[in-house]
Amino acid sequence: MEQKGKFSNRWGYIWAALGMCIGTGNVWRFPRVCAANGGGAFIVAWTIATLIYAVPLLSSEMIMGKKARLGTVGGFRDFVGKKFTWMGVWVCGVCVLLLSYYSVVMAYCLKYFWASVTSFEKNMSLEFTTNLWNNFTANSVEVLIFHFICIGLACVVVYQGIAGGIEKFCKVLVPGLLILLTAVAVYTCLLPGASAGLEYLFTIDMSYLTKSTTWLNAFTQAAWSTGAGWGFIITLSVYTDAKEEVPNNCMIMGLGDNIGALLAGFVVMPAIFALSPSIEAATEAVGAGNYGMTFIYLYQLFSTMPGGRIISIVFFFAMSAAALTSMFSMVEVGTSNVMDLGVSRKKAVLLVSGVCFVMGAFSAWNVNFCANQDWVWGVGLMVSGLLFAVAIIKYGVKKVLDEEINTEYADFKFPKWYYCTSMYLMPVFVVLLVGWWGIQSIGWYPETWWSPFEKENLGTIVFQFAILLAISFGLNNTLVKKIAKGPMSKED
Repeated sequence: MEQKGKFSNRWGYIWAALGMCIGTGNVWRFPRVCAANGGGAFIVAWTIATLIYAVPLLSSEMIMGKKARLGTVGGFRDFVGKKFTWMGVWVCGVCVLLLSYYSVVMAYCLKYFWASVTSFEKNMSLEFTTNLWNNFTANSVEVLIFHFICIGLACVVVYQGIAGGIEKFCKVLVPGLLILLTAVAVYTCLLPGASAGLEYLFTIDMSYLTKSTTWLNAFTQAAWSTGAGWGFIITLSVYTDAKEEVPNNCMIMGLGDNIGALLAGFVVMPAIFALSPSIEAATEAVGAGNYGMTFIYLYQLFSTMPGGRIISIVFFFAMSAAALTSMFSMVEVGTSNVMDLGVSRKKAVLLVSGVCFVMGAFSAWNVNFCANQDWVWGVGLMVSGLLFAVAIIKYGVKKVLDEEINTEYADFKFPKWYYCTSMYLMPVFVVLLVGWWGIQSIGWYPETWWSPFEKENLGTIVFQFAILLAISFGLNNTLVKKIAKGPMSKED
């Protein structure tokens, strides 16, 4: 622990955890998914999903990190049993693969921040911003340079350690991000016609609460946005005090993530509807997907508004900051596991960052490969959540609740029915979500759903999952012996 470091106080841990939660998924995914699934009705379903899916999973991760005091590999080994060490390898592997392409997503945000500063023009046409996006993503060398800068920024911060790096920067960047989003939200909501966007986003159509797709999208958003079950919180919790309470902290993480997403909704939707020439054009922009809505439509719309250059600079800086704070935790997941093998922090950070840069180079080189990785490991992260649920169920859900969560130093305690029911239903939630996405993808590729080389189909998921599972099982016995011993470790 002396080598690994420690958060200086509770709020240092919370800011770092919120930095992990609040990322690009809040800024570009939430507004369009919310609008497409009933607006206010989706918010109701999503809030429920956060409370019964994300918060219990975050709590479970936090317990495993506090007790095992090791990264994901050692944590699963000691908490669940040696033959389950492969689960920790899977979680770490998915996180590293996520970081590899997520750095490229941040590269897109950073590029548009820089373009807003240096080459922003008034009244750009949609054709112009479309060509700008296509030309940039086709320029593989330029994307690779921005990818290198993004990995480098995350590496420099994590290299400084927990208190001096991650905590120090998140204490500044996360509150600053929330302030920036609030300021831009106030501005865009005051634009003429902005009320149409707010109405589109927040009107409650109760009929949507009877649709399965509303709930499936709500649980998916809660899973992808909060980072529940991804290995971030088990890693960050290694560096907390033994008496750090669980229920209050995890509620802050889950609901803080929701606040960040709602702020983004107040920025994006009013701007699109206020500045689009028609409701039809605004609806087309919302349905253009993550990349199209953000880097084509929003960038074009900013150019038509008073003070658009400043708004564009602030917006894309905020997106870059949101991506960067999430990357800190991703780098730390890999770093913590390498340190458990006896490697120093500085060497571990450089190794993890170097590997992720090389692996991410493929996503930087080809935007379709980046979209493929987003698709595959987005589903893979749900599987990681399933593994955490299995770990808690095997250890004993009631035992975890009574002995580790509802402690005497907790400000408030989870009701037994709430935590136990959520954890026992967790495998059902995950199987339904993964199965739903798999079935969806067959519909997208009815003729080639089995092919491992399509962008977003079932075949590519099965193919890449099989490779990572083979590696995870293959390393199980070796890592059982190689990973350092923690307070829960048992002698052979």
